[in-house]
Amino acid sequence: MHSGEDTVLLCKNGSLVNFHMQTYLHLLITLAVMTSSFTGFAQESVSLDSTAYHFANTITPSDLKQHLSIIASDAYEGRETGKKGQKMAADYISNVFKQENLAAPVGDTSYFQVFPVEETSWANPYISIKGKKYEFLKDFYTLSSLAEDTELDFKKVIFAGYGIESERYNDYKKLDVKGKVVLVLGGEPESDDSLYLVSGGQQPSRFSNSFFGGIQAKREIAAQHGAKALLIIDEDFAANLQRYKPYLSQPSMELINDQPENETITTDVALVSEKLGQALMGRKDIADVAARIAKQASPQTFKIRKKGTLVFEQQVAHLNSSNVLGYMEGTDLKDEVIVISAHYDHIGITDGQINNGADDDGSGTVSIMEIAQAFSKAKAAGNGPRRSILFLSVSGEEKGLFGSEYYTDHPVFALANTVTDLNIDMIGRIDDEHRQDSSYVYIIGSDKLSTELHAINEKMNQTYTHLDLDYTYNDPSDPNRFYYRSDHYNFAKHDIPIIFYFNGVHADYHQPTDTIEKISFDMMAQRAKLVFYTAWQLANQDKRIEVDVNGE
Repeated sequence: MHSGEDTVLLCKNGSLVNFHMQTYLHLLITLAVMTSSFTGFAQESVSLDSTAYHFANTITPSDLKQHLSIIASDAYEGRETGKKGQKMAADYISNVFKQENLAAPVGDTSYFQVFPVEETSWANPYISIKGKKYEFLKDFYTLSSLAEDTELDFKKVIFAGYGIESERYNDYKKLDVKGKVVLVLGGEPESDDSLYLVSGGQQPSRFSNSFFGGIQAKREIAAQHGAKALLIIDEDFAANLQRYKPYLSQPSMELINDQPENETITTDVALVSEKLGQALMGRKDIADVAARIAKQASPQTFKIRKKGTLVFEQQVAHLNSSNVLGYMEGTDLKDEVIVISAHYDHIGITDGQINNGADDDGSGTVSIMEIAQAFSKAKAAGNGPRRSILFLSVSGEEKGLFGSEYYTDHPVFALANTVTDLNIDMIGRIDDEHRQDSSYVYIIGSDKLSTELHAINEKMNQTYTHLDLDYTYNDPSDPNRFYYRSDHYNFAKHDIPIIFYFNGVHADYHQPTDTIEKISFDMMAQRAKLVFYTAWQLANQDKRIEVDVNGE
């Protein structure tokens, strides 16, 4: 939209607005039939609103770049939750909110909603078998936190096949594993004719569909049977270890929440190499056992006499983090609240390298600032929103959606009055699927709870931004499960309609190479404008959108 073509000046509400000639001609037609404000989405179509258009155009690539050059700089040390850089970013965001005349809604005096976290780091965990010591991040790794430190001496191991319990296939039938170390194969079994034994067909079950989900499912089953520890032989051990090692070598965090929690799973789980798995199996060959299960289409379980020790110990530190909240009060519908969210934390420093997180989620963070500025300018010109707007910049997303979980458990504004959450997480890059046509954005979750929300976002795009709305990741069968992996989900699970705006993953995801020079600021501005237009419509239409879909 900023191609340098001839422009004209159009007076609107006493201010001068720059428009391209093509846009001006469009407005000459539409302004003749427009009213001064939206009258609701019940109409079959939405005319272009020159007021919304004007203030959306205050969201500029140059402003986005100016903010991001600070937020994603080395000085902020990767904005890790609870650390110096995160607190610096929180101060920067709150200062922007203050400059844009947003209210400090936490206790009516603060922009910060502080929440406690617990940081744990490994204290030299190991597995010893007959005196031979196997090392953490060399021979095994774990993706799960511990219920408590574990030091377990064992004289035998229970091999429980694939560690699955289901209607069609059950490794635990007549198997007593209480207080024992259980060893299982990764993935799920297939018959010789390539049918999955769990599903009975050609489609894999939940034990294969998600790497994390399969591990957690097996852990829960082992815990139900009283196993003390679960060791899973990872068939892709080398690749997975390389992928997760940068994170596993760093401390992990847990949100300390005063809300009731589910009963703690006390079974520790570790992914072990084939070498370690074979050492535990003894004379029984892993490949032979797997082949026997496939051939007989039935479980194979047995006891293995192996004397050893498993030691999992952690060190604990208590820290604080914070969400940053900026509030704009509405007019006649001010009790209803539109939330626009993004997480401002990232993964900090790994192996001595700063992870700047320019796209993840510096892009969403600075987009919120620009959207807030656009609404602030509109309000100053007498065009404030009818519904209130909460600009919610959360921390702890990379650690487990902590900030949004804490906010929805301790809402500053009642969840019953929260109309929607428009969540922005990574909108600054172009993924490989869209190299030929980069004018796109992935839309996730818009139709999960409200058909009207989905229709409004579509109409705003059709009227203003003309992006390709890609719903690939909205498919419930998509293995990435992005719907569950960003902050909007903590609103969705409370039946609050959401939209997740996303540019897709890229090779620099969670790498030190996610830096500002790779950001497409023009594309980022267009995506941010779509969020603004959708929020504008939601904030100003007569009727609140309805929840009319079962989000499950």
